Amino acid sequence: MAYLRVLCLLVLLVPALAAQSPANSPTAEAQKLLDTGRLEEALKALDTLAQQQPEPPGVERLRGMAYYEQGKIQSSVTAFEHAVAQDPADREAMQMEGVALFRTGKPAAAIPLLEQAHLSIPRTNIDSNYVLGLCYLDTRRYDDARKAFATQYGFPPDSPSAYLLAARMMLRRDYLPVADSFAQKALSLNPNLPLAHLLIGQIRLAQSQLTEAVAEFTRESELNPLYGEVYDRLGDTYIRQGDYPKAQEALDRAVLLEPNSPVPFVLLGKVLLKQQDPVMAKMYLDKALAMDPRNYMTHTLLGQAYRALGQSSQASHEFQVAEQIQADAQPKLETVK
Repeated sequence: MAYLRVLCLLVLLVPALAAQSPANSPTAEAQKLLDTGRLEEALKALDTLAQQQPEPPGVERLRGMAYYEQGKIQSSVTAFEHAVAQDPADREAMQMEGVALFRTGKPAAAIPLLEQAHLSIPRTNIDSNYVLGLCYLDTRRYDDARKAFATQYGFPPDSPSAYLLAARMMLRRDYLPVADSFAQKALSLNPNLPLAHLLIGQIRLAQSQLTEAVAEFTRESELNPLYGEVYDRLGDTYIRQGDYPKAQEALDRAVLLEPNSPVPFVLLGKVLLKQQDPVMAKMYLDKALAMDPRNYMTHTLLGQAYRALGQSSQASHEFQVAEQIQADAQPKLETVK
């Protein structure tokens, strides 16, 4: 899911980075087609323009944008590369080439392009720093990643917040040891930094160090008693420990603080199923489903609840829905030739 969130953020870059063609430009009509989502028509118009000698400026950049929006990432890399070769001052094409290279799993190749584009044009979209930060992470340039993420959020690069933010990004990409070291650094700079113990607890949970995770979440609840997510995490940890009464107590607190979040309702459904109470489990799971119909875990647990209640057809339906949601969520990556 983290990967999908990254993809969504990268898609949001497109409208912010696409330079608009002036109304009297040769590429104006193609730009209009691109802006209205008529991508195939835009590509045909660009093919016609490419026949001209010399080729009008901006054709290859727009071609790259069209391919990018179609999900043809490798084709977009080629188009943006041509655009930069034609016009080394085309920062939009340069930046989008870097983004597309990252999408094809080439962060080292993306970094120089993203750095140069970022340094050469005013920063108009903070997500460019996010992509650059991810590239730094994937090439183990952790301090550079911290500085990029700090720039994105306007934090001083050596501040406790910068270290904690970088640690959170590292956790999302499963860089657990370095995430831990950065979170600990944040705490050393500010022992009462909000959410630091929560993040360290999540790292401990990912490392299956359940007792340590409980201690960190408990410490966060003492510093930040009205933050509902800490009770979600406590409940989840207690479930993994098999301590269902404590899990239910923590999740009841989470529900009161987060009545519009499906997470504590899903976890409460899980606890109640463990406690052999499918009727109450179904009630909480129905609430979670109303808030997030596309959560495969909710459908899976509902299937278990229906099965425990002897309603086999409903159970089968929920399991099938859960399987389909998981299949739909699998990233569709273009094969790089």
